[in-house]
Amino acid sequence: MAESLAALYGAAMKLSDFDFHLPEDLIATRPANPRSSARLLVAEGEAISDSHVFDLPNWLRPGDRLVLNDTRVIPARLSGRRHRDSAQGPVSAAIEATLLEPQADGSWTALIKPLKKVKPGEEIVFSDDLSAALDRVEDGQAYLQFNLSGEDFDAALEQAGAMPLPPYIAAKRPADEQDKTDYQTIWARNSGAVAAPTASLHFDDALMAALAERGVEFSHVTLHVGAGTFLPVKVEDVTTHKMHAEWGRVSQQAADEIRATKAAGGRVIPVGTTALRLIESAARSGQIAPWEGETDIFIYPGFQFHVTDALMTNFHLPKSTLLMLVSALMGQERMRSVYTHAIEQKYRFFSYGDSSLLIP
Repeated sequence: MAESLAALYGAAMKLSDFDFHLPEDLIATRPANPRSSARLLVAEGEAISDSHVFDLPNWLRPGDRLVLNDTRVIPARLSGRRHRDSAQGPVSAAIEATLLEPQADGSWTALIKPLKKVKPGEEIVFSDDLSAALDRVEDGQAYLQFNLSGEDFDAALEQAGAMPLPPYIAAKRPADEQDKTDYQTIWARNSGAVAAPTASLHFDDALMAALAERGVEFSHVTLHVGAGTFLPVKVEDVTTHKMHAEWGRVSQQAADEIRATKAAGGRVIPVGTTALRLIESAARSGQIAPWEGETDIFIYPGFQFHVTDALMTNFHLPKSTLLMLVSALMGQERMRSVYTHAIEQKYRFFSYGDSSLLIP
């Protein structure tokens, strides 16, 4: 099987095959308002249609099931100061920290800039309520021990932190209060993500009501999206790329609902690549089952899908693992034509951009 896949895809599995030119002005820095007014490119069979997200009920059928990632993005970007005494008197340095994930010992991994300005044991003060000591540094990542935990930590972080906008938005403008609403889904429930499941940002209460009226059903799963989702692929042979790991859970209820939909002939449609990666992680045996743990599943052309029938997703970065994922679902040539159309029609790209419904 591996040999036949290599023969089939070997010539087309170079990183350069997932590259394309994106005009800078198509990168969205704010979302559509209202959320469901964003444009929706529908690729079904050989056809491409231009629509809007609020038209989604027209493209779905009664008995279809949308799988929604209910992770909650934490305001993980912190600005603080490190203070110390020197021969010249008290000195301080501005320190930026981006939280990555909580550890079993209560510490958080974080990216710190500039890392060389902080020594192990030193305290960084982020607000009157929130501070952290640098415990250690491993592989360029800092381990921070905060002065608060539990709900006290959550409340202080909510006040002191800013939304961790993707690098391509952060390069154009700083995060602000509006992002605390814009960069969060309406069903966000379980805190732990440092990036949003962005296809889900297009949903509002009116759209959810219209979908329910159409007979579309919903299942919730949790995948805490990590900063690794923005890591570039650095190998030319994409099959040798090592994916970052993210924690996720598919409950018994969600697994049962998805199985029932498949049995009844309905389509299972994850909203976003994060929901897709999670349900396919939970279905590697061939059928979906309850699942919890770290997944580093890497989906590229040749991958066998067990539960996904279609996908709603935004437009992805050139040479990204997410572009490889949609190419696995739809085919590389098909995705090239979809993206060519999207650029020609000036769809807005990336996290705050427009969306697509991909139906193989």
